[in-house]
Amino acid sequence: MEVRAKKALGQHFLTDQKVARAIVDALITPFPAKGWSEAMASSDARPCPCLSEKDGKGLEAAGGSGEPCSPVLEVGPGMGVLTQYLLEREDIDLRLIEIDSESVEYLLTHFQGMQGRLMEGDFLQLKLEKIFPERFAIIGNFPYNISSQIFFKVLDYKDRIPEVVGMVQKEVAERIAEKPGSKTYGILSVLLQAWYNIEYLFTVGSGCFAPPPKVESAVIRLTRNSRTELGCDEALFKTVVKTAFGQRRKMMRNPLKPLALARGKADVLSQDVFSQRPEQLSVEDFVALTNLLA
Repeated sequence: MEVRAKKALGQHFLTDQKVARAIVDALITPFPAKGWSEAMASSDARPCPCLSEKDGKGLEAAGGSGEPCSPVLEVGPGMGVLTQYLLEREDIDLRLIEIDSESVEYLLTHFQGMQGRLMEGDFLQLKLEKIFPERFAIIGNFPYNISSQIFFKVLDYKDRIPEVVGMVQKEVAERIAEKPGSKTYGILSVLLQAWYNIEYLFTVGSGCFAPPPKVESAVIRLTRNSRTELGCDEALFKTVVKTAFGQRRKMMRNPLKPLALARGKADVLSQDVFSQRPEQLSVEDFVALTNLLA
């Protein structure tokens, strides 16, 4: 049985085993957590049919050794090219979420360890706090068409997710890892770098996939930094960043003028920072800018 790659789901199945191993090896996961099985019982995600009540007894011991393991969620496992190596690691407690029913059937048929681990559902709709009551890492070969949405969801759970290892379109990886001053530096760059250290690990050619995508891919690692608060209103910070990059070729004064006027802060528009373009500003600059508009 083979799974048909579905364009609507952005599926390009990784076939290079060396690349798959390297992605799994990039996952650090130095944190234990408890309580997964209790949370699973109240989750909106649908366990696969193989999970019965009696299977639930084995959930906490799924890691095998009985030692504390780091909870890890694989997003979109497909035919399990990463899964096979993740299951070999005794330091992680693996769970998987897959939206494609054909892939779910494949995983259940080819991997005995799927019982109690695999959920069928949409990651973007998943209430992660019901699945993981404590911290957990995320790994996956992310579909191109939702990779940015995955990272925005990671931001929503930044205090629960200390690490993300993911393969995405090379352009997206470069944008996330880029520093101020580059034309590719943008909204995701600022928002993710505010909370995570970003590492561009390696590039993956299109020949490593079936079907081959028209672009190259890249693997990046996000590791939660030590920041506990931004030093400004976080909701306003997001608004300022998104509004500024909405007209990235113009000086900040232009896109942010309506926001400043609405907040009664027209007087701050004369300051030097508003004569710069958004790609010139660091995370700290955007924090300072947000405080000017607060």
